[in-house]
Amino acid sequence: MLSTGNDIVSLNTINVTRTKQPNFYSKILTPTETALHQEPYFATIPFEVFVWLLWSIKESAFKFLQRIDPEIIFTPVKFEVTQLEIPASFKIQAFNIEKLTGISFDNIETIKSNISFGNYILYSNSLIYQEFISTVVNGAEDFSCTYWGVKQIESSKVVIQSTEVRAFLINNLTDNQFTIGKNIRGIPVLLKDNMELSIPVSLSHHEYYIAYSFQLPV
Repeated sequence: MLSTGNDIVSLNTINVTRTKQPNFYSKILTPTETALHQEPYFATIPFEVFVWLLWSIKESAFKFLQRIDPEIIFTPVKFEVTQLEIPASFKIQAFNIEKLTGISFDNIETIKSNISFGNYILYSNSLIYQEFISTVVNGAEDFSCTYWGVKQIESSKVVIQSTEVRAFLINNLTDNQFTIGKNIRGIPVLLKDNMELSIPVSLSHHEYYIAYSFQLPV
């Protein structure tokens, strides 16, 4: 099950009051997930950030599965986070650099989760900074072949976001002869000489932040 999914949420744009209203967050969280925030180890994460963390996880999981089954419809409460692991020393800090890239998440502090959708079990790693949440989803707990990146840009215009995130991904590939297109289902694909490669890619952007992930075969 070779795929990838990622999502980024700019926390500077969220409506905190609206996010905390049950008629809003109940469309994203199941009752079990809502109760999960009451656990002591989530005390460092405000509830509004917790809501958007789970949105980011669910959106990333949807992108992952959409490549496998394009008929899937995104209904957040049907993507259930069954396990959420937060580092004991976790603290939300400022993103004081322009960009961050990596292969796997072994050397970086993340929030890990398991996601259930039908017969699928997926796994995620999420970064939370004061400015944004970024999540990458994989079909296995081993992210050693997962490449990812997050970057701050100077414009929030959609056309510039789209151009910037594609350039960001291409610039972090070893071969700059690649291009990024979309398949007939509108899903981003990696191309070389106009031929689609079997390397799944995922792109996301929100306000002044962009992110990508791609997965190489094991």
